[in-house]
Amino acid sequence: MSELFEVKPVDEAFYKERLKDFLPSKFIDMHTHIWLEKFRVENANAPARGQSWPNRVAKENPIEHLIETYKLMFPDKTVIPLLFGQPSFEYDVDANNDYVEVCAKKYNYPALALAVPDWSQEKLESVIMKGGFLGCKVYLNFAAPYIPQDEIRIYDFLPPHHLEVLNKHGWIVVLHIPRKGRLKDPVNLAQMLEIERKYPNVKLIIAHVGRAYCPEDVGNAFEILSETKNMMFDFCANTNQWVFEQLIKAVGPKRILFGSDMPILRMRSRRICENGTYVNLIPKGLYGDVSGDIHMREVEGEEAEKITFFMYEEIDAFRRAAEATGLTAADIEDIFYNNAARLLNIKE
Repeated sequence: MSELFEVKPVDEAFYKERLKDFLPSKFIDMHTHIWLEKFRVENANAPARGQSWPNRVAKENPIEHLIETYKLMFPDKTVIPLLFGQPSFEYDVDANNDYVEVCAKKYNYPALALAVPDWSQEKLESVIMKGGFLGCKVYLNFAAPYIPQDEIRIYDFLPPHHLEVLNKHGWIVVLHIPRKGRLKDPVNLAQMLEIERKYPNVKLIIAHVGRAYCPEDVGNAFEILSETKNMMFDFCANTNQWVFEQLIKAVGPKRILFGSDMPILRMRSRRICENGTYVNLIPKGLYGDVSGDIHMREVEGEEAEKITFFMYEEIDAFRRAAEATGLTAADIEDIFYNNAARLLNIKE
């Protein structure tokens, strides 16, 4: 048994029965975080933003753990990750970027730099070019600390002066959109459309299907986004079949990417929606005291024993959506490999 985590018979059966034949022999994971605990900054005066539950899954995710995870979860497949760091001022951004650069070169994996919004154009360009990165990963944690979390806009952490640099080079940016309204938020939608219009060479990837984890997060977003031509969507850390179906219908299989959000997807979890809020059902006692977290709920007994990896649940939800919308084997190959290979300039 691996020291990292146990693969149980319930996991092996789930993989064999639902995922093994669905997945291509080789695929690309477009959303992975690697970092070391030693990068943590003591007394970092960083505002608490985002959810706390992902921190319960792993204190760090060195490259060796990521590679081991793929071997355990996908023993008969080849997985190529797109690497980036842990986007938080609680960790040393420069040290994390340096680590990602070293790992990417050692294993010949594609990678993105973490980008801080108050960097100058020259600094952003220098960091990306020096590290051999293909673009950047941005996150609301890096927005100015005086901005209340619910008022953060995309441009507060992906500023226009950075978009100009990304547009000039045709670089990638992976964007986790902010705000309580998630994908349906009109400010988010307006800025996403503006980025596509003003910066047409930017390879914009909207993470987590715009954080639309429940149907209530969608509104009329897909009607609006169906008019877009370039932006891509990864479906990492999302298990909502209905949302996936709407995405497929709105943008088609050429603009969808598989991503995991590793190491969070190592979590044993089955996600449900209640009154528009996602809830991760987890085995009792596995992730400490979660009593104060509205997104976590412990289950026991037979229900707990049936829970497999979040990773498997995500892919299975997409498999069901693919079948419901009539996607072909070629479409699945595009979503799990070809679309990403094109973005990352990976040749066979």
